[in-house]
Amino acid sequence: MISVLIVLMAFILALIIGNIRIVAQSNAFVIERLGAYSATWSVGIHVKIPFIDRIAGRVSLKEQVADFDPQPVITKDNVTMMIDTVIYMQITDPKLYTYGVVNPMNAIENLTSTTLRNIIGELELDETLTSRDMINNRMRIVLDEATDPWGIKVNRVEVKNIAPPRSIQEAMEKQMRAERERRESILKAEGEKQSAILVAEGQKASAILKAEAEKAAIILQAEAAREAAIREAEGEAQAILNIQKATADGLSMIKAVSADEALIKLKSLETLQKVADGQATKIIIPSDIQNLAGLVTSVTELAKK
Repeated sequence: MISVLIVLMAFILALIIGNIRIVAQSNAFVIERLGAYSATWSVGIHVKIPFIDRIAGRVSLKEQVADFDPQPVITKDNVTMMIDTVIYMQITDPKLYTYGVVNPMNAIENLTSTTLRNIIGELELDETLTSRDMINNRMRIVLDEATDPWGIKVNRVEVKNIAPPRSIQEAMEKQMRAERERRESILKAEGEKQSAILVAEGQKASAILKAEAEKAAIILQAEAAREAAIREAEGEAQAILNIQKATADGLSMIKAVSADEALIKLKSLETLQKVADGQATKIIIPSDIQNLAGLVTSVTELAKK
């Protein structure tokens, strides 16, 4: 009896230990009881009831990356190209993810393919190649709204690669080459134009500087001539002042020595003699000097006798 109890207790203990489950971080377990949804286990240790509870699904709550194969799409201008996309998504409700749709990843892939075809079908080739951000945003909005009942949150959608047909690529390369050559020609012409402008501006500046230099030289010459004229006039004025001063000094000296009229007349006679030594043919002699001359002659005759 005791052995039976021991065996029974060991069986019960083993059964309990065998039904202990530990849920790791960023994971969740969906539990069914008698075939119906019972609970969602989060992080921690849990014990399920043997033969009654079962784990219907183990769900990772981490962000997942789904890289789908390239899909053929047709643009509005009837160009067929291959586009592959990458989806970043996260499970937010393990219950909806488990019971919402069969094979959720397959469903998302098909939904992505149809959404991409609808969006690209409204765009032309050039718009498709230059509107990646718009395509990404529209796809994210549509996929996030469609997957919300499945417990999935679409965080981001990226168009990974767009591959147009080979003929289109060659045409685009030719167009890009022609565009580069056109830009090169424009840049070269702009460079030549700028160079010509700089040369003309340099010549203009040189001419202006030359004219200013000539003008300055003329002004300096005029200033020098004016300064010379001023100095010459000042010299002549000074000479006149000196003569006047000499004359005044002579008169002062004559006055100082109390020269009489006879002496003055004598000096006048001497001056007249000097004048007579010149080339003049006519000399006008004042009457007083004539009298003085006669007086001198008489004195001379008396001295001879």
